[in-house]
Amino acid sequence: MDKDAVREAVWDELEDSGVARFPFPPHDRIPNFAGAADAAERLAGTDAWERADAIKANPDAPQLPVRRRALREGKTVYMAVPRLREAECFLELDPAEIDDVESAPTVSSMDEYGRQVGPEDVESVDLIVSGSVAVDEDGARIGKGEGFSDLEYAVLRELDLVDDETPVVTTVHERQVREEEWTVDDHDVPMDLLVTPERVVETGTPYERPAGVDWDLLDEERIEEIPVLAERR
Repeated sequence: MDKDAVREAVWDELEDSGVARFPFPPHDRIPNFAGAADAAERLAGTDAWERADAIKANPDAPQLPVRRRALREGKTVYMAVPRLREAECFLELDPAEIDDVESAPTVSSMDEYGRQVGPEDVESVDLIVSGSVAVDEDGARIGKGEGFSDLEYAVLRELDLVDDETPVVTTVHERQVREEEWTVDDHDVPMDLLVTPERVVETGTPYERPAGVDWDLLDEERIEEIPVLAERR
């Protein structure tokens, strides 16, 4: 199946089964799901989580329990500014500066509690948490189709803030762990861990991570829209 077909199948199944949670509909987004807090709890029991002092996370609803857990445990949380369209392209949530860890990592409050920083102000990223529409047990991932999660990872690689040893994980519902086959592109970032409300899957992924930005995939307009890319070029 192509990726669009897998996306539609997952979105439809989550909605039809009653597994989807707010915001509705689950389509055209990283879908929220019943048990997202349980998946975050399982992730918090992994070695990858316990070793991390700073995580880069996506801002979507199903990973809100992950972001809250990180702040409660004193971990710094970084999120990318939407579409990386500012020179200070990361939002930093510093638990030492936050008195409300329930509100701080929500989409409506993160700007109030966070501090926009440039790449030079990010000391390290020890763990990447990605939102997914679909994944398989080999670590292949499908996002919502805009490509920004993979691009954010590529930027982190360009800036030497992550490397091949930095774990990349996702939290999903079991219905998002698929058996369909789809093409894994060179710029796709594979997952090392899949965490559902029921289990943790160590993928031992056979896919290689991108070593940085694939400039051939970006047209001039896209590069100019993203200051950190324009500067690196």
